[in-house]
Amino acid sequence: MTTTAERIQVADLKPAEPAGARRPLGLLAALAAIALAAWSLILVSGSPAAGDYVRVSVIALWAVCGLSLVWRRPREPMGMLILAFAGAGAVWALGAGLRADASAGSGAKDLGSVLRALGIGILPAVGMHILFGLPDGVIAKRSRRITVVVGYALSLGVAVYLWSQRPKLPYWPVAVAGALALFAGAIASTSRYNKARGLERQRMQWFGWSMTVAFTIAVFAGATRLLVKWPTNAIEVAAIAALPIPLALAFGATTKRVGRVDRLLTQTVSVAGLTGVVLAIYILIVLGLGHAPNDPEQRTLLLLSMIGAVVAALLYLPTRERLTSIANNIVYGERHAPDEVLRTFGSRLSRAIPLDELLLQMAESLRKTLALDLAEVWTGSGGSLERRVCDPDRPVIHMSIGPKELPVVTRAGVSGPAWIKVWLPQLIEKREGSMVRVAPITHQGELLGMIVVERRDPDESFGEENERVMTELARQVGLALHNAQLDSALQESYQELKRRAEDLRASRERIVAAGDAERRKLERNLHDGAQQHLVALAVKVKLVKNLVEADPNTAKAMIEELGGDVQEAVQQLRDLAHGIYPPILVDRGLGPALESAVMKAALPTNVVAEGVQRHRQEIEAAVYFCVLEALQNAGKHAGEGATAVVSLKEEPGALLFEVSDNGAGFDTKATGLGAGFTNMSDRVGSIGGTLDVSSEPGKGTKISGRIPL
Repeated sequence: MTTTAERIQVADLKPAEPAGARRPLGLLAALAAIALAAWSLILVSGSPAAGDYVRVSVIALWAVCGLSLVWRRPREPMGMLILAFAGAGAVWALGAGLRADASAGSGAKDLGSVLRALGIGILPAVGMHILFGLPDGVIAKRSRRITVVVGYALSLGVAVYLWSQRPKLPYWPVAVAGALALFAGAIASTSRYNKARGLERQRMQWFGWSMTVAFTIAVFAGATRLLVKWPTNAIEVAAIAALPIPLALAFGATTKRVGRVDRLLTQTVSVAGLTGVVLAIYILIVLGLGHAPNDPEQRTLLLLSMIGAVVAALLYLPTRERLTSIANNIVYGERHAPDEVLRTFGSRLSRAIPLDELLLQMAESLRKTLALDLAEVWTGSGGSLERRVCDPDRPVIHMSIGPKELPVVTRAGVSGPAWIKVWLPQLIEKREGSMVRVAPITHQGELLGMIVVERRDPDESFGEENERVMTELARQVGLALHNAQLDSALQESYQELKRRAEDLRASRERIVAAGDAERRKLERNLHDGAQQHLVALAVKVKLVKNLVEADPNTAKAMIEELGGDVQEAVQQLRDLAHGIYPPILVDRGLGPALESAVMKAALPTNVVAEGVQRHRQEIEAAVYFCVLEALQNAGKHAGEGATAVVSLKEEPGALLFEVSDNGAGFDTKATGLGAGFTNMSDRVGSIGGTLDVSSEPGKGTKISGRIPL
């Protein structure tokens, strides 16, 4: 889509005068157009008609609006196009003035014929150029520029034809050319409007407003012309109808007014529609009579009645609102009807008002519009409700609905005192003798609250309209409460996800740190263990090499020692490898691996792992090392005489493990969990599992984990 900036850049690439030069040029063009129009009025000063003044005024207004556009937006060609339209009109007016000047010679009259034909003939092309260039006057597409050039050529042809028909000037070619120009321009401007956004779209809406006004004026003039033979001059009507166009383009170029078009446009379209309906009814009535009035008095009366009907249509909406307000004041004693609370509550829902404030405003409005003594809103779920808001204000109280009564209350409609005594007796307490109505607030079969209203005068009963308002209001409040629950659940989910993300980030940092620590530990073990044995072996091999010839017996004894040293180095490497990942875990699985590992545990430990099958390597490794970590912690803190039990079992979809001891135990809340528990939690959490620690002083410790399969 071509943007406004791109179109301006395209226009800037064309050879043209600098933007700053357009202001004096536009001023000269505006003054010239006004001067020519005024000159035409002077030429017919002997007998100027009302149409002459209209013609000059319209041209002057177009010139002033064009100058305003040039002055405000000198980089946009639209101002010069408006001035060109005013100039063409001024040329036509001057030609008409020369033709009407009684003192002019034949040469002046011939010049007047040329100017008159040229001015009115070129107007459709300039109008199409304006439509194609909306809203800034720039035409970006080459095909549209070619179309505008063709339009100018055809308009020149129309002007030549008009000149050939002098001294009379037939207007039908101009009307045909104008209709074609309007059709082509409407297609181009509509296409551009559909792609426009922001400020550009608002400026084009201003033009839409002007076309709506122009169309309304034209329709009114056409209807009055058909019915009462007025107005008689179509050119004057067209000129007056086109007056809103330059005004709208000038308003669209101002930053203060451009944003006010949406409401104005909608109201104008509504007024235009009402006017069209009124005029259509008048035309149908006259056609039904069979003829239009011929008597001047009858025409005057018909015209005045049409004007009165149009004015009545324009004043219908504000008058209706005022009369409705007066009627409500008489009937209800208030300014609003009972269903006003429905409209106000619906509008408040879209304003992001806090729920408590929204419910309070609703209760106040309900009490006012229904003339209540009390209006309450109860909210809750699962049969547990509380009085959340009340007008007039009362303290918050709670109420429970039993499991037998809950389905009945949920399905009930607006109910009175008799029903309340049976199903909600606690609600009717201290309300004896009052007219009470209850409307359950539900959503998708769930009770979310109640609306309770009260009139203390038993003679003031609730009508059908009051109950309808309460039913509809309870439905809207139910939707609002449901949305509030969804919002709360969404916020809780967001906070939980945020917490888990933070835990995951911290867990990753701990895993990286643990990996680095394990690598350093492995390096130390290799350096302090197997590496020392291998260095000693290398030294002994050199000694044996030197003693083989000099002292064979000593060399033989050292070779035997080398065999033992090699076995010890191998054992050191095997023990180190077993600590990294035990081979028995790979070969035989969790049960045998743990049975082998607990033999080296600090506490006497029993392993219960019957029926545990083989699982993925990462699952078995996580359980194995978590159990070793737990046994190591138990050996440090359980105390003397303690024993431990390791249990493994499977359930559908999960592998469970547990390490329990009967040692000293500790208070998890006071002491907290150490780094060992954090390591186990990170290891289990990396494969989607969970870990739970329970302990009490003197009752041992139990660490249990669940790994999803």
